[in-house]
Amino acid sequence: MDFMCDTLQSGRRFRILNVIDDYNREALIIKLQLIFPGEHVVNALNDLVFDRGKPGQIRVDNGPEFMSKAFVKWCSDNNVKIKYIQPGKPVQNAFVERFNRLYREDVLDAYLFSDIEQVKNLSEKWKEDYNEKHPHGSLGGKAPRQFARYYSEEFN
Repeated sequence: MDFMCDTLQSGRRFRILNVIDDYNREALIIKLQLIFPGEHVVNALNDLVFDRGKPGQIRVDNGPEFMSKAFVKWCSDNNVKIKYIQPGKPVQNAFVERFNRLYREDVLDAYLFSDIEQVKNLSEKWKEDYNEKHPHGSLGGKAPRQFARYYSEEFN
C-alpha cells in the first residue's frame, strides 16, 4: 500500500491510496479523497477484505496514515502483520512504487482535472485496463488478472 497526491485545476490537493497484490501485481484499490485519515484507510481495507479476503501481511512506508492508531489496531484485530519499509528505502516496496509511476504517467500527469469525480472515473477505467491488459515481464508477459486466472486453473 502507498499514498500519492496531486492537485485539481483549482489548486485543491487530493490523496490517492493504492493497494497492490504482490503476487500478481493486481491493482486492488485506487481510492481518491480530499483528505485521508487512518480511519478511511481502515474503511478501504474492510471493503477489500469483504471482496477478496484478508491478507496475511501488508507492506507500507512509515507515513502517518500507516502509523495511525486506527490502522495499527485494525491490523492487530485482524491478525495482519504490518511490514514497514525502512525510511528512505522505497525500493523495499517496489511493486507499488512501480505501479505509482505508471499511474502518475498515464493518468495524473496526462490530464487536468476540474473535480475529483473526473479523477475517480478515469482512475477506475485505467485500473481495469491495467489489471486486464497490461502485460508484466515478471508475470510471463501476462496481465495481472490473466496471470492469476492461469495459475488458479493450473493448480486446481
